[in-house]
Amino acid sequence: MTHNFQIEGPYIELIGLLKAMGIAETGGQAKAIVDEGLVLRNGQQELRKRAKLVPGDLIQIEAIQIKLQ
Repeated sequence: MTHNFQIEGPYIELIGLLKAMGIAETGGQAKAIVDEGLVLRNGQQELRKRAKLVPGDLIQIEAIQIKLQ
């Protein structure tokens, strides 16, 4: 399932996106998801918790896809 997410400002940090989308309830849970290697950014594994995501990025966590706008 693909979701669209509108960024407020030039970027959003990866762990912030996971919390904003309700995928993670806490920052610690968001960091654990990233540490486990479950996040793909534009088809490549993203292990940086504070990676700056920009409009046009496609994030995938298992069956969830998020298109940043």
